[in-house]
Amino acid sequence: MLQERSAGDGGIVDEQVLERTAARFREAGIRLPTFAQLADPSSVPAAVTARLADVGPDDADPLNLFRVHWFNDASRSGRVAVPEHVVLPKELTGVDARIVVALGDRFPMIGAHKVLAAYGCLAPRLVTGRFDPTRDRAVWPSTGNYCRGGVAISRLMGCRGVAVLPEGMSRERFDWLERWVAEPEDIIRTPGVESNVKEIYDRCHELAEVPENHILNQFSEFGNHVVHYLATGAALDAVFTAMQREERSLRLRAFVSATGSAGTIGAGDYLKERHGSLVVAVEALECPTMLYNGFGEHNIQGIGDKHIPLIHNVMNTDIVAAVSDRATDRLNILFGTDVGREHLLRRRGVDAEVVAELPSFGLSSICNVLAAIKVAKLFDLGPDDAVATVATDGAAMYHSERDLALERFFPGGFDEAGAAEVFGEHLLGVTTDHMRELTHEERTRIFDLGYYTWVEQQGVSIEDFEVRSDQSFWQAQRAQARVWDELIDEFNARTRVLEGL
Repeated sequence: MLQERSAGDGGIVDEQVLERTAARFREAGIRLPTFAQLADPSSVPAAVTARLADVGPDDADPLNLFRVHWFNDASRSGRVAVPEHVVLPKELTGVDARIVVALGDRFPMIGAHKVLAAYGCLAPRLVTGRFDPTRDRAVWPSTGNYCRGGVAISRLMGCRGVAVLPEGMSRERFDWLERWVAEPEDIIRTPGVESNVKEIYDRCHELAEVPENHILNQFSEFGNHVVHYLATGAALDAVFTAMQREERSLRLRAFVSATGSAGTIGAGDYLKERHGSLVVAVEALECPTMLYNGFGEHNIQGIGDKHIPLIHNVMNTDIVAAVSDRATDRLNILFGTDVGREHLLRRRGVDAEVVAELPSFGLSSICNVLAAIKVAKLFDLGPDDAVATVATDGAAMYHSERDLALERFFPGGFDEAGAAEVFGEHLLGVTTDHMRELTHEERTRIFDLGYYTWVEQQGVSIEDFEVRSDQSFWQAQRAQARVWDELIDEFNARTRVLEGL
């Protein structure tokens, strides 16, 4: 079972399927970027970059595959040398440490970084002959952005994409999906909200009974880990390195990431290898699975799903922290309203350029920032210390959630007093409660929690489950990226699309 989900040996499985795929791509004019090019888009051929000038970032054009990286500018059409990011000041965070946030809404099509994960999961299947776009459907189980990324990548690759997500997710997600899927039935709604992942799995088991349905489960697809380790890790390294060139004394102390699928947190492994930084996993306080073996429902859409993902390198995680959805819902109001932004500018002295970037912070992005502040306070970090994190998506997907929060928390209207209340409680009031520094025993406890999902429910063998506790397993997974890149180059040679570049 794990062999199907992991990087495997990277070999071609079905030559006939591969040839049909190459023919489809040749006809549609689709060329694939390598993993190395997504990690370092300056290596993309100049002729491809030139052609992109005529393609909009939201167009369903295969060339947009070459924009699936962190180095897009604010327009999402051009490329920058250092990924777009914001360094949050003490006036906003209350801490001296630099809270450095890479901005995921610069990604094409969906304005979120999950399109990168989707590419990392589907591309290896295509170039090894394990997925036939002339016949098969790519099924993307998700609590929001991953299924959007999957549908977008599927469409750009000439495949049929199916989104499976809880019915309680934001209205904006469903609106986007309705515009991008091939058929209305390609959106499958399951019962519940963010933390109802088992219901998604149950529906996927039913779908998997049809051989043409391929389930690309982000929680167990190791391509998700690999692409974030390489591309997100390299992007954050580029941001910090650029900062360190200006301030030689600056140290990268931690990488903070909420664990939805646990793909993004793979970047923490990359940064730890290069900078010795801590890896911090974050979840919703209302669903504290890692922290307290707990469960529950919450509204930090995209994280905390009542289980431990198979692709979470738990034994390399240093700290677990929890953030309440009360904080993220209310800060979404503060950051997303004129009253709130004016309060930050006039009363708190937050720089206008920082306030202008706040629309780039969705619910899980706000969660990441709050957890980063908690880490800075826990270790009493100073101005020479940096804590890196990501804004996985922007506020555009959560306008309806903000309206619901306004009705719930401020039925009489949100005014200056309400803005001061939110700022005081959720920014100035950040504490170090609900955090745990992980010992080997604690890591083992969290690792073992995954047994119930993956061995008992999903059929992973105990041997395949336990091998993930050894770091050599993860190193072998990442090494497969080089094999995939060789196969992508060979596949592009077969299709002869943009040949000679």
